Amino acid sequence: MEKSSYFLFGGTNFNKKKFAPDFAKFKNSSKDDDSNKKVSLFEEEEEEDTEQQEEKVVVSSKKRKRRSSNSEPVEGFDVFKSSKKALSEDKEEDENTKNEILENPKKELNRRMERDALSRKQYNIHVSGNNIPPPLKSFAELSSRYGCKRYILRNLAELGFKEPTPIQRQAIPVLLSGRECFACAPTGSGKTFAFICPMLMKLKRPSTDGIRAVILSPARELAAQTAREGKKLIKGSKFHIRLLTKPLVKTADFSKLHCDVLISTPMRLKRAIKAKKIDLSKVEYLVLDESDKLFEQSLLKQIDCVVKACSNPSIIRSLFSATLPDSVEELARSIMHDAVRVIIGRKNTASETVKQKLVFAGTEEGKLLALRQSFAESLNPPVLIFVQSKERAKELYDELKCENVRVGVIHSELPPGERENAVDRFRAGETWVLIATDVIARGMDFKGINCVINYDFPDSASAYIHRIGRSGRAGRSGEAVTFYTEEDVPFLRNIANTMISSGCEVPSWIMSLKKKKWRKHRPKRDSISTRPKDDKEEQDE
Repeated sequence: MEKSSYFLFGGTNFNKKKFAPDFAKFKNSSKDDDSNKKVSLFEEEEEEDTEQQEEKVVVSSKKRKRRSSNSEPVEGFDVFKSSKKALSEDKEEDENTKNEILENPKKELNRRMERDALSRKQYNIHVSGNNIPPPLKSFAELSSRYGCKRYILRNLAELGFKEPTPIQRQAIPVLLSGRECFACAPTGSGKTFAFICPMLMKLKRPSTDGIRAVILSPARELAAQTAREGKKLIKGSKFHIRLLTKPLVKTADFSKLHCDVLISTPMRLKRAIKAKKIDLSKVEYLVLDESDKLFEQSLLKQIDCVVKACSNPSIIRSLFSATLPDSVEELARSIMHDAVRVIIGRKNTASETVKQKLVFAGTEEGKLLALRQSFAESLNPPVLIFVQSKERAKELYDELKCENVRVGVIHSELPPGERENAVDRFRAGETWVLIATDVIARGMDFKGINCVINYDFPDSASAYIHRIGRSGRAGRSGEAVTFYTEEDVPFLRNIANTMISSGCEVPSWIMSLKKKKWRKHRPKRDSISTRPKDDKEEQDE
């Protein structure tokens, strides 16, 4: 037996020869077991190694996980992540608001209406109508919102317009949106440009198809002034603005004459229509300037003729004035469709920039003495004096022309050339005092009139408002003095109400008078003269 297996049989006698085959088997099996044990040991060692490696991998992965988990920043301490989060939140909010606007358009509409209401309140604009466009914030919006041509903005700047006036802020968007409009704004508030500017923008470019816009004015002087102001606004363009005069009606062939905008008085245009000199069937815009005067009974037939001649079904009509009685509003609504009503300040009130004063003169002689005394104490030209008739205008002119005062006169009896010269001399400063009837009481823009004197008491509240409105224009200050006699006292209360509404003080005794209905207060007055009646009678004989 070998030593390696001998110890198994220690203490026993074993016959090796007798059991040689069995012993050999046993010896082979023991070797196999040893090899198997060695193999199993190696396998166990390898398995242990692989297990250790796997454990190491698991541990390393756990360590990596721990490191990665430790490397992740805690929310609230990572500045970059928090800023990104804030941006993403803002984007989400914007998207949410957009979605809200899309989902609920009424909210955005209500917000816009609130903004528009605040803007109108700031400029004392009162409107009524459906779907009224928002007021202008500046003239720059004419370009951004409506695509205004550069020449219009340039001309407005050259004319000294920096910001739109209240009537321009609201009336221009209304007309540009294709809506009809009747507007009431104080004297000297920029109404002329409020209707000429959108008219030119909507016409877009000059045309040879005939007259495309008509502006009606109650007096020749106002029509000429509107044409002059309109030509300033079309400077640098190819538009043609023409004033309808007698020579033009006689000589011009309007079928060949380039005319985009025609400006006229009602009577002259009516005659041209009746004579078939003018075709107004393509007129796109009709403006009635000083509409309350145009709708008076004496002019209604002429206005009706012009309105019927403007037969274009898509025509846009607009009415502008400083006074807008209820009767005129009713007539306006009868010829307009879905019109927008625009009122600046309080309806039918005088300009707040004019200081108003009432002076009791007693008699006609007392008025002339008071006038001469005021001239002697402080004559601050230019001064505009209103009387109730052309006869009285001549009389007052005869009384003042021999004194040391540069005086002029204008009334309806004068030829057109003389009327134009009288206005031009007054504008140039050659005339210090201009005596006038109500023919120039409306719309006429005399720069820098310091004082308006109502020598004769006005025959209506609207006449009073328009007369004193020749002063205090475009934000300037002015003064208005009204003489009254015993015959005028019953009508003082009507004037007093207008004065109070524009911020002037009135004696309490006047306010205690009964309000009397206006019926063209034009009493028969004595002739204007300081000479005794006996001397007059002797001269007449």
